[in-house]
Amino acid sequence: MKSKYLNINKAVLAFLTMALISCTNLDEQVIDENLGTEGGAPESALAAAYGQLGDGTFVDHGSVFALQEYSTDEALLPTRGSDWGDGGKWRAMHEFTWDPNNDVVKTTWNNLTLGITKSLTAIRSIEKSNSADKALFLAEAKALLAFYTYNTLEMYGQAPYRDPADLNAPIEVKKAETSIDALITEVEGLIPNLADIKSKNTHAGRFTKQAAYAFLADMYLNRAVLKKRESTNFDFLEPAVSGTGNDMDKVIEYSSLIINSGFFSLESNYFHNFDINNGDSKEMIFSIVQKKNSNRNADNDLAYMSMERIQKPSPDNRGTNASCITPEFYNTWVGNFSDPRFHRTYQYEDGTWFRNDGTDVSVPSTSKVEGTGKPWFHFNRGLQVGQQYGPKLLANGNFDMTSDGRIKVYKLYTEKNTTLAADFTPELNFDKPSEAVFTQAQINRGVRNFKFEFDPGYGNNGTSGMDVPLYRLGTIYMMRAEAYFRKNNIGAALDDVNLLRTSRTREALYGNAPGIKIASLNATTLLNESGYELYWELYRRKALIRFGRFDLAGTAKPASQPYRRIFPIPQATLDASKEFKQNPGY
Repeated sequence: MKSKYLNINKAVLAFLTMALISCTNLDEQVIDENLGTEGGAPESALAAAYGQLGDGTFVDHGSVFALQEYSTDEALLPTRGSDWGDGGKWRAMHEFTWDPNNDVVKTTWNNLTLGITKSLTAIRSIEKSNSADKALFLAEAKALLAFYTYNTLEMYGQAPYRDPADLNAPIEVKKAETSIDALITEVEGLIPNLADIKSKNTHAGRFTKQAAYAFLADMYLNRAVLKKRESTNFDFLEPAVSGTGNDMDKVIEYSSLIINSGFFSLESNYFHNFDINNGDSKEMIFSIVQKKNSNRNADNDLAYMSMERIQKPSPDNRGTNASCITPEFYNTWVGNFSDPRFHRTYQYEDGTWFRNDGTDVSVPSTSKVEGTGKPWFHFNRGLQVGQQYGPKLLANGNFDMTSDGRIKVYKLYTEKNTTLAADFTPELNFDKPSEAVFTQAQINRGVRNFKFEFDPGYGNNGTSGMDVPLYRLGTIYMMRAEAYFRKNNIGAALDDVNLLRTSRTREALYGNAPGIKIASLNATTLLNESGYELYWELYRRKALIRFGRFDLAGTAKPASQPYRRIFPIPQATLDASKEFKQNPGY
């Protein structure tokens, strides 16, 4: 299987040296219309820093997603027959065999540190400018720098920095345990110069005050882990960096500023947060705005990776039969399959429901793919388990249709083993339990995640119009619930969890029924609730570490040592720079 990624075989030292020489050297075409035009160098540099969020970094399955999700029970990319071997680099993320030469580890590091570089470049460019919005743009650039830096520290324990005002300044290596407090202080100091969302032409794709509040809540929630990564007893109640109270008080404070702001509200249709047209979601606090038909890079991976190749949203599209969830995560849903976040059945405009249960004969072809006008078959959303159904592609390249122009629905068989039913089994049952490898006769295994809507407008794994949420209101409620829980305010934590549950409703097929409250809360229940709300949103690894579950054995994963709570510095960076030292254990 060909990897979608081009390896960036350059050390961060080279990036920091070259990019800070002159901001005009940036070959950057991405310009956010609310930041300015190509004529303005500061705006262009800031747009480039924003663009790096979506240039694979947080939207492609092979970068931050791979480290934050493939290393957990929520996601696994096994080798399936002849596909997705790729030297074992994907399996290594789940089997915990990654090392400093792993391509996924290296790609993610390069993407994040390039974000640091572009943010430093933007800061230098803006500081030299006379823009009327200089204070706002500078605050946004510094917030982006902090965001890239925090994510690098959180995953790798180290991050590079160089004073953007001094071209001769040496490269500094920040360490997570000694830098997290300064990073929090930096972001808190930016808030006066950031705009409220939807003021000064801002939106969820820009760093606003509300994005900063969410970011601060995230940093405070994980501060204890960054300070003592290998601890068996994290001090979540350490005095806060500034002001009064402790870390969890700060999580509650910043979360409450968002919840009580009046800018956001929970979507009753949970899956609208992950629709192609989710730009109008009322939950979005900070997201990566993906734009089709523009120079901004966009990615369909979050939807594409989990679909079977035989699942075709249009005659021009298919899935790739790669990632799935583990039995451990699936089993957390047992007894909760009616939760509106587990699954949602699609209804066509004429009232036809695609039930995906063998009773479907045909669906309307009135839904058309933008740009091609070809029929659009809508698969259901959420976790897909069991036998799958869908359209059949004829030799002429079109869907098989009924005489009255509807799309026929068939029982599906895997594309690369045409006698094997596309039956997505919760069980994986690898022949070698420690190796995530399926034979060609086993490639149907694994429950698939259709949480994100597949955008059929461009190729199989091409671009998408879906904005990728980094922080949304559901995230904030879960962070606040955990903070209440760690302060032993179980009642307040349960209230937040139940508000999330009951605010989500099922589709009309099930009477728009709301989710059901739970009566009690413990650590296991809270972690499960976090999974229900935030699966595949780059949250799980951090949560498992905080809850003491990351090191445990699981499907194709051995019990692991605490040093694997962070990833190694890529060998290419160590070879190019004496400033970096390898993390212990690697």
